[in-house]
Amino acid sequence: MAYVKLFAATLLAFFVGTECQLRVGLGRYDVTGPSVEVPFMGYGSMTQRGIGIHTRQYARAFIIEDGSGNRVVFVNGDISAFTHPMKREITRRLRLRFGDLYTIDNIMLAPTHTHGGPGGYHQLVLYDITCLGFIEETFNPIVIGVVEAITRAHNNMQAGRAFYSEVPIEDFGINRSPASYLANPASERARYSENIDRNLQQIKFVNANDDVIGAFHWVATHAVSMNNTNYLISFDNLGYASYLLEQEFNPGHLVGRGPFVGAFSTSNSADISPNILGPRCYRNGGECDTLTSACPADDVCKAEGPGETDKENTRIIGGNIFKAALIGLRSEPQRELTGNVGFVHQFVEMHRQTGTWFNPTTQRNESFRGCLPAMGTSFAAGTTDGPGAYSFFEQGDTTGNPFWQLVGNALRPPTRDDRDCQRPKPILLMTGGMSWPYLWQPQSLPTQVLKIGSAVILGVASEITTMAGRRLRDTITEIGQSMGEDLVVLPTGMANMYASYVVTFEEFQVQRYEAGSSPYGPHTLTIYQQTFQRIFTALMNGQTVPAGPTPRDESRSQLTFLTPVVMDTGRFGRVVVEPRATYNRHQVVFTTFVAGNPRNDLMTEGSYFFVQQLQTNGTWRDVVTDANWETKFIWRRVSTLLGTSEIDFYWTIPANVENGTYRVRHVGASRGAFTGVRRYDGNTRIFTIN
Repeated sequence: MAYVKLFAATLLAFFVGTECQLRVGLGRYDVTGPSVEVPFMGYGSMTQRGIGIHTRQYARAFIIEDGSGNRVVFVNGDISAFTHPMKREITRRLRLRFGDLYTIDNIMLAPTHTHGGPGGYHQLVLYDITCLGFIEETFNPIVIGVVEAITRAHNNMQAGRAFYSEVPIEDFGINRSPASYLANPASERARYSENIDRNLQQIKFVNANDDVIGAFHWVATHAVSMNNTNYLISFDNLGYASYLLEQEFNPGHLVGRGPFVGAFSTSNSADISPNILGPRCYRNGGECDTLTSACPADDVCKAEGPGETDKENTRIIGGNIFKAALIGLRSEPQRELTGNVGFVHQFVEMHRQTGTWFNPTTQRNESFRGCLPAMGTSFAAGTTDGPGAYSFFEQGDTTGNPFWQLVGNALRPPTRDDRDCQRPKPILLMTGGMSWPYLWQPQSLPTQVLKIGSAVILGVASEITTMAGRRLRDTITEIGQSMGEDLVVLPTGMANMYASYVVTFEEFQVQRYEAGSSPYGPHTLTIYQQTFQRIFTALMNGQTVPAGPTPRDESRSQLTFLTPVVMDTGRFGRVVVEPRATYNRHQVVFTTFVAGNPRNDLMTEGSYFFVQQLQTNGTWRDVVTDANWETKFIWRRVSTLLGTSEIDFYWTIPANVENGTYRVRHVGASRGAFTGVRRYDGNTRIFTIN
């Protein structure tokens, strides 16, 4: 095999010359899950269940190979989080197609962390309990979509080059826990001008002709421009930036089509909110308490975005991120990423890690250890982006309420050692050691490094705060400097698994939401720094590392409480409300059809609705799908007993739409009691746009 790789690299150099030191493949595939009846993942609200689609969600895959045949895969998805069960199944399916070419070690999965998509895919109780347990209908399309995106990237490999750039983003985020940030040493804070990382970081790829073929980006903000009152599948602000970028470079293509692929991942974004007007008391408009986010009486502290609606918030923030990405893609000169491609991966049992660290407060070396996972009182308080359901929980709580601690710890009371390890966090849920009916939170976390020349991507399983990300970046940068390397270090949050938050030791003492949601204790960041230092050094020295304790397979223990679709009835595809005869731009086309349940068929890589334009030869051309930003559909049951339902479709006509004759086509699927699932379609009458 080594001789084959060497021959291929030599042949490649002969035909394309030495300028293209890499081979690059890009691919995209639909991962949209069930759009109705399934609770969304992100805000932890069982009442936030889907009723339709605003925008579809996609997985975007990038394969990078050097001249020696070393290959890495970076996948970004418009979902809340990837999970180890997903990655295990993805690599199993890829092995059947490509042998050992793609493995857990060289594939990194990173989400946008949108809170606007169906959940139930973690196979961990804490994260699935508000999503009605494990939902296979959500899990499968993500797995299939990632496999297909990687396959498309594999089939599109071509000679190319990679370039790195940084571009400041205007008006995209604020620090939502400034009281925690201020707990960090003043000397450390003095190194930075702001309590956020403002720069968009970009790796762009060009082909042998120097044409831009794709890019992926890191942005330090949360994808929570759509709040917990949203019930339509949405890719949120980072997904909107991808949407705009791909439309810019794929003119004439439907959404989700075209060769250019643009992806956006989160970096050290755990304490960053896109709701840039900041938190206010919702009812009286007063200021929230800085430490606790408390408001007078029964008022709620809630952050507001720059727009008047969630959709407008997403458009503004995502648009600002897109503008920065576009500047990066079009600016010259940029730093070319030359050198080898490499990877290293290791699982780490957090609660078994020990070591010594320098405490800047005491100015001496002290021992540290990891803790069994536990969630604090501030976790239940929620954030200013999504306040908790109960007003008696507050952020910044270091004492706890005895009653709620008793309730929360009824299943597994913490030991004295647990409390000592997590101090000053008051433990609300002792998730560590909880295995009924299966694990509540992960205990063994993946750590991973991908190296593309002088760019180093760190796969962190947690949401990482601004200062925690800076410290982790410094750790790896210093190793590079000691080896004579000038590295670009890119911490990537929630890679390969979701393990809640990680904060600095000082931020942990404050116990805002991010600290209360840091499961493995005050030294979680210290453990990450120690681990990444070890495995990155091994990678640079050409050494292998032990695989570490693989998370156990819990797939056979999963429970689900989502009821299946039993039966649909009706004249499917019949138009209930026809569009008007004529429209002008910026008006809304509205129509209603008799429908089956959208869960019957996810229409993957397709659409439930098409706006079609009549061509001069008498055929109809699809010009808009349900993936377009200016569309949405809402499904509703008319009669649960009879199984009848209807679906409403809305299209806000953009300014650049051509004059002409149009119609709306609906494609759906119905489930019969004895006939199974069958597709149907229906068309509205024609209408004109003048």
